[in-house]
Amino acid sequence: MPKILIIEDEEAIQRVLRNILTREKYDVDVASDGVEGLKKIKSSDYDVVLCDIKMPRKDGLEVLEEAKKINPQLPFVMISGHGDLETAVESMRKGAYDYIQKPPDLNRLLTTLRNAQTMGNLVKENVKLKKKVSKKYTMIGESEALRSIREMIDKVAPTDARVLITGPNGTGKELVAHQLHEKSKRAKGPMVEVNCAAIPSELIESELFGHMKGSFTGAHKDKKGKFEQAHGGTLFLDEVGDLSLAAQAKVLRALQESKISRVGSDKDIKVDVRVIAATNKDLKKEISEGRFREDLYHRLAVIEIKVPSLDERKEDIPLLVEHFVKQIAEEQNMKPKRFTKDAIRKLQSYTWSGNIRELRNIVERLMILGGDEITADDVKTFSGKE
Repeated sequence: MPKILIIEDEEAIQRVLRNILTREKYDVDVASDGVEGLKKIKSSDYDVVLCDIKMPRKDGLEVLEEAKKINPQLPFVMISGHGDLETAVESMRKGAYDYIQKPPDLNRLLTTLRNAQTMGNLVKENVKLKKKVSKKYTMIGESEALRSIREMIDKVAPTDARVLITGPNGTGKELVAHQLHEKSKRAKGPMVEVNCAAIPSELIESELFGHMKGSFTGAHKDKKGKFEQAHGGTLFLDEVGDLSLAAQAKVLRALQESKISRVGSDKDIKVDVRVIAATNKDLKKEISEGRFREDLYHRLAVIEIKVPSLDERKEDIPLLVEHFVKQIAEEQNMKPKRFTKDAIRKLQSYTWSGNIRELRNIVERLMILGGDEITADDVKTFSGKE
C-alpha cells in the first residue's frame, strides 16, 4: 500500500484529503505544519508528499528544500491557492513533481499522485541499480600496490585528464576505469564501454563514430557511435591496443579536435567526452613495430596507471576470496562456505597467470564441488592447479 504524507495546516482540507486518499487505498499520514512534516519525513519512509505552500512556522518551499536534503528521491506535489501560482512554479524549479490548485480537482489529484509515485519508484530503482553497479566495480584489497592505485585515482578522477590503464588480463583494469568515472565530475553522465578487441576491424569505425543510413551494406538507419553516446560522460576504450591503424587515426582526430564524423557523412559533430583507455599490450613495443601510433599513445597516456598482477599482491587473496564467496553465494543462491586458513595459504602458494579472474573461477568451482568447509585438500583436488 503506497504511503503518503499530507502537510496541510487547514484542518478541513486536511480531513477531506485524508478521507479521499484512504478510500483510494493509500496509507495516509498527516502533519499540521512544515516543522511537523519534516520530523515525519526524517522518521518515516513515504512514497509521495502532498504539501501546502502557505503555512505557519515553515512554508512549503522551505519544507521542500529541507526534505530534498533528507531524501532527494522523495516526490513532492504542492497544493497552492490562486494567489500562490508564482510560488508553485518556483517550487517545481526547486524539485517538486507538480502542483495542484485549491480546491483540488479529484481526478487531477489522483492522477498526479499516481504519476508522482510511479516516477518516485523509477528513481528509487535507478538509485538501487547504480549502487549495485558501483558495488560490482569495488576494488577489493589492502595491499600497498592497491593503496597506491586508490591514491592515484583520488588525485586524477576529479580532472578531465586522459588515463591509460595497463596490466595483464584479468587484473581488474575495468574496475579502475569505473572508479575514475564514479569519482569524477562526470559521474552523473554516461559511462560507455567499448571492447576494441571484440569488434571486427571493418565495423570498429561505425561502432565508435556511428554511421549514416546507406553508408554501407546493412546500414539501414542512422546510428550514433560510442563517442556520441558518451557525450557529457566517459568513454572507456578497453583493449585499445587492438584498434586498427585507420581507427587509431580517427580516434586521434576526435581527441585533438573534440569532434567526430559518422561513417558516410562529412558533417562534424562536437563531443564532450573524457577518454579512458586500457590495454594488456606493451604499447611502446607496438609503436616500435609499427602497429600503434606514437602520437595517439601520447594523447591517451597523459596519466598511466599500472594495475599489478595477482602474483604481485597475494596478500589480498584472503579478502578477494571472502568477497567472491559472498558474491557467488548470492548469484547461485547457495549457502556461503568458509575457507580454512590452510586453504587460503594453498591458494596463495600458486602462480596466477589468469589473475583475479582465474581466482574467482576457482572459488566458484570450490564452492560447487568442495565440502561444507573448503580445505587445502579441496583446493588441491578441485583447483586444477599444481
